[in-house]
Amino acid sequence: MSEFFDTLETRDPMQRERDLMSALPGVVARAMASAPALARQLEGVDPWVINTRAALSQLPVIRKHELLEGQQVARDSLPPAAGAIARVFGGYSAIGWGQALRVFASPGPIYEPESARGDYWRFARALYAAGFRAGDLAHNCFSYHFTPAGSMMETAAHAVGCTVFPGGIGQTEQQVQAMRDLAPNGYMGTPSFLKIILEKADEMQVTVPSLRRALVSGEAFPPSLRDWLAARGVQGYQAYGSADLGMIAFETTAREGLVLSEDLLLEIVRPGTGQTVPDGEVGEVVITTFNPDYPLVRFGTGDLSAILPGQSPCGRTNARIRGWLGRADQTTKVRGMFVHPGQVAQVVRRFPEVLRARLVVSGTTGADRMVLKIETESTDAGLAQRLAESVRDVTKLRADIESVVVGSLPNDGKVIEDVRTYE
Repeated sequence: MSEFFDTLETRDPMQRERDLMSALPGVVARAMASAPALARQLEGVDPWVINTRAALSQLPVIRKHELLEGQQVARDSLPPAAGAIARVFGGYSAIGWGQALRVFASPGPIYEPESARGDYWRFARALYAAGFRAGDLAHNCFSYHFTPAGSMMETAAHAVGCTVFPGGIGQTEQQVQAMRDLAPNGYMGTPSFLKIILEKADEMQVTVPSLRRALVSGEAFPPSLRDWLAARGVQGYQAYGSADLGMIAFETTAREGLVLSEDLLLEIVRPGTGQTVPDGEVGEVVITTFNPDYPLVRFGTGDLSAILPGQSPCGRTNARIRGWLGRADQTTKVRGMFVHPGQVAQVVRRFPEVLRARLVVSGTTGADRMVLKIETESTDAGLAQRLAESVRDVTKLRADIESVVVGSLPNDGKVIEDVRTYE
């Protein structure tokens, strides 16, 4: 039996890129034609010229808070007769009631559709890489209500050929009893809940020797917990995705970063902008999905990550990311005014001699101080003054300017660093 889900995973990287770029114009065209909000986002764009990453990078980024605001405005202003596409989904979906098999609600709330297409959320690759195979019983401990996590894993397990026990969340004693009775081969859920279940099994003096693999998501999966599970005979692997996009990337036996899904385009951009950063630099994850039912073009996830160099030793040839490295939305309030990463980017764009910048907010309650640290090779004595004036113009706040050695700012994706203390 192959260790790969399909031959797409081992394509020549150049062939994969050609395939993706060949499909991209049609993806953009369908999105504009089927989802009214995407038509507004891309108004004036000729989709058939969006056939390179450079062309894609010129399109506007739509961020999660904009999607939420668009849905909220539509629900508040449109009557039910306007239809689900326009009113419930704010024009971001291509399908409504009848075409959607289910609808879910994520915090906000943001409503997401699920169609009847097999493995709609595309987590089957992650399950396969974690060792799940046809004929296995998968114990699913993701929630089955409101959010799509339970359905994400169930539909993926069915695509692999597994039977699913819908355990859901909570009720640890019943979870242990079901595991003892049914002898599942694998677990799907958060890693912390699996630890709780196994500790409860110890307390109940119950063993579950059948459990040998796990696909975990929804929270951090530190090496200490991975090793704890391995000592219990359970090999755990993590997957990264969202309710808007489905699976984005997944861990393999190589344990070196997360391999990208085969049916999306990932960019890493400087937070608050749509500007892509060099490979290896931490920035915001931006995804263009090829999902025709819920098309999102240059969707900013708000998550930080970075591209890893080279290919995975596991044999999969797609690009890899380092995993989840924090949140890109570093908006903070200074002296009663919100300061956004996009405002810092707006200032920096005015000064091409500034290579990188980081706004550091320090002080104590009621005594805030902003310092814009810049990497520059310029010797212009008036640069700091012009930068300070620009910061004040954009943010309405005063900032000191500090030049630092080129390459000395941390590669952590932070545009705004809040180091204030509160006592």
